[in-house]
Amino acid sequence: MVDPDRWSLANTALRAAADRFTDLVAAAQSPRVMVTADWNVADTVAHVVSIAMLYVSRLEGSEVAIPVPGLEDMLAVTNVDTVADVNTHVLAHFTERDRGVLLSQLNAAVDSLLATTADPRSTVSWLGNARVTVGGLFAHLTNELLVHGWDIARALRRPWPMPDDHAALYWDLFMFDMMRDTYGVLLNTELPMPRHPVSVQFRSPYTTTTTLTLGDRKVWIAPPDGPFDARVTFRPARFNLMMFGRISIAHAVLRRDVVIGGPRPWRLPAFLRVVHMPNGRLAPKPGRRNA
Repeated sequence: MVDPDRWSLANTALRAAADRFTDLVAAAQSPRVMVTADWNVADTVAHVVSIAMLYVSRLEGSEVAIPVPGLEDMLAVTNVDTVADVNTHVLAHFTERDRGVLLSQLNAAVDSLLATTADPRSTVSWLGNARVTVGGLFAHLTNELLVHGWDIARALRRPWPMPDDHAALYWDLFMFDMMRDTYGVLLNTELPMPRHPVSVQFRSPYTTTTTLTLGDRKVWIAPPDGPFDARVTFRPARFNLMMFGRISIAHAVLRRDVVIGGPRPWRLPAFLRVVHMPNGRLAPKPGRRNA
């Protein structure tokens, strides 16, 4: 169940992130400024727009406004390690790069999402046939705006504060709720698995303490009072940047944005080898574009 206060915050966070992202992009001297090794400002905005349009189509039960051949079939079999292939495929067919048009499309999509009357607890199909709540879609899109806004701001040498309470929604409303329902084929279970189940407790002042267990090529939410191997205490905004490969684990740990503890913290790498974000492996490379 989506707590009414969390749902209200999800609406506020999405609107605020979209407004700040729009202002940031509009202030760029040129939309051709490179943001990563592969994408410039316009490419990055097009990527975020494509996600927003996909979410509108999910809530409306309509076809995606961007004509991308074979998109639904591709989305159904995508896992965290093939998201970059989806991004490349979508942007090859979604060729709009006019900054004004893209920002108009983004804000129209966000307006449509915020006007939804859908039950925030209802679920829709996501990547890899995972099931995500409406609240989770809002949280995920907010995270896309915050992380890619960070990319653009860094390229433009502008400040980009990321509110921890907004960043935290990615975990409570998106990631953990998806694990409670079904994550489909989203996790790449062909990767080497730990010999024994590994449980990791995630804690933050902004989220509900939650333990995930990896074992037998599956991941599940463990009982809240059960044992765990490793504990990850995190500041959500910086943790998200770490998990999506924008900052290194060493950097996050040294700054104490992420604190790793628990009775068996050495088991955490085996867990993260499988349970990671796009480009969020143990040796993340800042500035990549997979998120």
